[in-house]
Amino acid sequence: MKKMIGCIAFLVAIGMLIMLIAHNRLIGLIIIALLLFVGYICVCGD
Repeated sequence: MKKMIGCIAFLVAIGMLIMLIAHNRLIGLIIIALLLFVGYICVCGD
């Protein structure tokens, strides 16, 4: 459970940092989709 929460928190933090840099809505949606995919792999990969 700790691994899953840590992975989710890390990915959310990365997404927030990237959105501070990229102010474009399309780029934001692409990044959100990518982070959701990576988060899914982290949670369901084991």
